[in-house]
Amino acid sequence: MTPSAPTLALVESPVQLLNVLEWAHTRRGREPLLAAVPAQPGPRAGRHRPDPRTVADRLRIVVLPPTDPMSRGQLRRVAGIARDEGYAVHWQEARGGSGAPLRALAALGPAVRRAERIVVGDPFSRFVQLLLTPAAAATELVVVDDGTATMEFVAQLGRGERLRRWHRTGGGPLSRARELAYAPVSGAARRRLRPGEGRRVELFTSMPVTPLPGTELRVNDFAWTRARFGPPRLTRGTDLVGTSLVETGVVDPVRYLEAVRALTREHGVTRYFAHRRETPEKLRALSEATGLEIVRPDLPLELIARRGPVGRTIVSFPSTVVHTLPYALTGTGVTVAVCGIDPAWLAPGASPRARGFLAGVTDTARDVRRLPARSAPAAG
Repeated sequence: MTPSAPTLALVESPVQLLNVLEWAHTRRGREPLLAAVPAQPGPRAGRHRPDPRTVADRLRIVVLPPTDPMSRGQLRRVAGIARDEGYAVHWQEARGGSGAPLRALAALGPAVRRAERIVVGDPFSRFVQLLLTPAAAATELVVVDDGTATMEFVAQLGRGERLRRWHRTGGGPLSRARELAYAPVSGAARRRLRPGEGRRVELFTSMPVTPLPGTELRVNDFAWTRARFGPPRLTRGTDLVGTSLVETGVVDPVRYLEAVRALTREHGVTRYFAHRRETPEKLRALSEATGLEIVRPDLPLELIARRGPVGRTIVSFPSTVVHTLPYALTGTGVTVAVCGIDPAWLAPGASPRARGFLAGVTDTARDVRRLPARSAPAAG
């Protein structure tokens, strides 16, 4: 990895990388560090590429990809857009092998130690928490959205709790032993994520949160996405946004299928935009049961919707997009609707936090149409 820039961003998902681009866009007018780089003519007519001599002096984005192919594919696409915008993007494998985490820590440690500002997309990530440990020189830490998890992150940090994803259950004895062994690292990360003497903390988010005292809040209204793409061409049909609540063990798969079938019938849904974590088997079953066209987006949905074509109505279960799409699609005439999760849909092993968290995601969404949850027949 080449020498670090004063600002180092650590991202693990396509949405996090998109939100780093949005954050950098809001800072360009105030910081020469993040201003657009001089461009050089490319080999193809009409195409310009950033001058590589100036890139290393600016924001450097490190992508720590997950192992699933859909996420990796979307990350590569968004990384390509980031490079076209003039940003330096470094792809660092940190998973998928016994030695990958150690190699990644060794490769990134010097850059983290030298960075004056660190931008993170997932404060729940254990790998990111490990990387924050040597970040002694950083006088500013920025947290950009990793979707609705930002809401739980702020709540847990405010209550002084250890950081734990809302859909996770308690786990067995081995899991608890690992948590205990990891506690010092987690505790150090929590302290770094709070403002302190000589350290600013900024929260850049589309989510409805109340920041901790001393934390600077900046609203992500997807200004870069709106300036860069669209407006989209609108179709006559309705689009439905899929969710990975089945894959994370929150919602029963049979009840989810029945809910999708009901929404398709009642709202004239023609396309189903799959979440990147949804399994092929589940999507095949949905297609056979509903006749929907299954679309597997190669970019975050905010970019897909903004580029179009997109339905005049977009229906979603409680998820990040009910907060982000109203910003991204401002002025386009698209209506975003959210269908609540009936408590009866929850899987037997769902986290005790699931019901309240999902209701909060629905209730706090702005500029959306709210649809009642449809009761589905019992599984089995």
